[in-house]
Formats: sequence, C-alpha cells, structure tokens
Amino acid sequence: MQPGVAVDGFLLGKKIHAGGMGDIFEVTKPGDSRRMIMKVPRVGPNEPGEGIISFETEATIVPALTGPHVPPFVAAGDLARTPYLVTEWIDGPSLDTVLRGGRLPAVEVARIGAAIADALHSLHQQDVIHLDVKPANIILKKDGHAALVDFGFAHHARYPDLLAEETRFGAGSAPYISPEQILGTREDPRSDIFSLGVVLYEMATGELPFGEPDTDVRNRLWLDPVPPSQHVDDIPPWLQEVILRCLEPKPDARYQSAALVAFDLRNPDQVVLTARATKKKRAKFFQQVRRLMKARGEYGPRLRFPHVLVSRSPIVMVVVDTSVTDDESLTTVRRATERMLSLNKEYRLICVSLVPAGPPADEARRQLEHLVRLRHWIESLQIPPQRLSLHAIESSDPAEAIVEFARRNNVDLIVLGAGRGFAAPVAAKAHCSVHVVR
Repeated sequence: MQPGVAVDGFLLGKKIHAGGMGDIFEVTKPGDSRRMIMKVPRVGPNEPGEGIISFETEATIVPALTGPHVPPFVAAGDLARTPYLVTEWIDGPSLDTVLRGGRLPAVEVARIGAAIADALHSLHQQDVIHLDVKPANIILKKDGHAALVDFGFAHHARYPDLLAEETRFGAGSAPYISPEQILGTREDPRSDIFSLGVVLYEMATGELPFGEPDTDVRNRLWLDPVPPSQHVDDIPPWLQEVILRCLEPKPDARYQSAALVAFDLRNPDQVVLTARATKKKRAKFFQQVRRLMKARGEYGPRLRFPHVLVSRSPIVMVVVDTSVTDDESLTTVRRATERMLSLNKEYRLICVSLVPAGPPADEARRQLEHLVRLRHWIESLQIPPQRLSLHAIESSDPAEAIVEFARRNNVDLIVLGAGRGFAAPVAAKAHCSVHVVR
C-alpha cells in the first residue's frame, strides 16, 4: 500500500497519517469528485493483532453512522484480499492542532465544547459510544460543527463488541479515559462525557486534569483533579462548574447526557452553581486518603457495573479448526451449529479459531489469515452481522483458552469437534454446556 497503487478503483495519493493501528492515505476515484481518505490496517511483520480487531470494529460501525458529526462512509475492502476503509474527507483542523497554540478563551471553550457535545449526543442517539474522545479525534468543521473520527475503540449497542470479547485492547488514550473504562465497562455513554470534561479542561487551562503521562490511570477513581481556577485566575465559575461536573468519578454525578452539557455551555446564565464553581484547591491530604481507601474497597475487583443490562439471548460459541481447509469435520461442525441456532432466533454466535502461538513479528498476519478462513467457513449460514463475531486466538493451551474465553463472555453453549483432542478437558472445566461433534 504505497502512493500510486490502485485498489478496487481507488488511486492512493500521499500518506497523510501513520498511526499505531494503521495508515491513512488520500485517495481519488475516476468519476468521483469527492475528496476521500483510505484507512489501511497494518498487518505486516512486527505489527500487533489488535490492529485487525480495531479495524474490524471501525469498519462495522462507520457504515451505520449518519449525520454531520461523522465521516461519511464510501467503501470498505474485503478482509480476505485488502482490508481498507474509505470515507469522505472532513475539511477543517483537528482540535489537537488548534490547541498547539495554547489554551483558549472561555467563550471559545464554550463554543467548541458545545459543538463536541452535539456530536457526542448525535452519536449516542445512534447507539454508539466513542470511547476515545480526545483532541486528535475531533475535527472542527468550517460550518461550526464538530466531527468525531477514529472509531477503532467504539462500542455499538447492536453489534458484537469484538474488543470487549477478547479484552485485547488498551482502554483508550490514558489522559482522557473514564473510570468506567478502567473498570472494564464499555456500555455507558457517560464515559464520553467524562472524556469531554478532560477536553474542556485542556481547552480552558492548557493542562490535563490528571497529568501526562498518567502513571496510574486508576487514580481518577478517587483523585480530586486540580480545579481549573488554580491554572487560570479568571476562569468563569459557570465554566469550572461544567468542567468539574463532567469529571465526577461517579457517572451518576455527571451530566446524564451530552445534550445537557451543550445546553449549559450555550446558556451560561442558566448553569446551576455548586461548590464546584468556586473551588480553589484540591481536597486536603486526609480527604484524599479516605477517598483512596473507599475506592479500594469498592473497586478492588474489576467488576462490571451492576446496572448494565444483561441480554437474555443465548450465546453460542463454536470452535473452528481453521488450520485445515478441506477437513470433513469442518462441515460436520457447521451442520451441528446450524441445527443449534435453528432452536432459537435470538442467539448470539461467537466463532473462535485457535491459532498456535508463533513469532510475535507475524501475529497480525496470522490473525488476518485465520479470520478470513472463519469468514469463509461461516458464510453459508448467512448469520446477520449483529449476531456474529469472529475471533482468532493464539494460545499454547487450547482447552484453557476456550474455557476462559467462554467464561469471560458468559457463553451458554460451546460447540466443538472431537478431532483436536481437547474436547474432554473443555467439557470437564467449562461452566456451561458443551456439545462435542464427532
């Protein structure tokens, strides 16, 4: 993938960004006057497998989004040949670029912040949580709107959450992630409101509330951030109120929707002021210690929030041996899976390929190869995409990997073939039913 190469009718121009998970190119297409970009995941030597998972997440979510706050979808490449995602170019600078000039006046913080809150509200109305809100992922459009980009960490309520199922991901960018993300919860849109609070703080003060680099992100479960007024003497009390309310560690104490943040930023005279508005210092040392001890008692185990809804749909996990391509057992397992799924129309299917561990340098290539084989294997069953997720997992202990993956994802039934020799230990250790296909 280099400038000058043609891919499915798109001609690659200059590379405009090289990120941790992939590269972005300008692209053109004969007969199409739109300005477009193409994101390509990295699958070469020494690339992590997380890039493929993040790319699949984004390629699933972006086509489902509409409105002025997201990049319009153009095309996506076949994972089996050349994975890529093409969207229209969004004209305007990133907030990250704007902030290189230093902190912004309160009126600009309010204007830009309200535009970002509008974008988040639109996203949340479409059942999507961004989970990586930061200045680099915010584009300030010329029409005054803000657009959000890079949905590699996002969560869609109606699609499988590949990142959460594998727990192979970094929670996001450390200075901006919410307490819920640290605890492993990805289903609460108020996480984006916390991240918006960090962005507002950065715009207003030129600093970050928890520092950078943040050596222990868990501190935001209890740490009282430095009030913005300690950095900027003349910050309006209403703006400090909005910022610190967004940064409350408990989601119930924050704004409950991004629309409410936007309203307060546009109507400062109607902001209800509390002790947050005039706060000049952090809590005292012993208050911080009490908060720390309380947080340790409350969050000791990394528990998911109890109010998260639990699906009543059965979750079926099928283990597929993608190391072979023409084995009769593949057909037998597929038929057994089809029979199981016919018994309930509200299922979720997780297909897992166990990949023998190999050189770390080739991890991304192995991930891609076996994911493509899984797609071919499941294709004939015509499973709706919102009910299906695919995973290629490397492990030197297949039975333990299957049991742990099933437990972590609350699987109700495991379907696997008898041929690879680990069916018996899986049946003995699994917390759920196991169907062995002979």
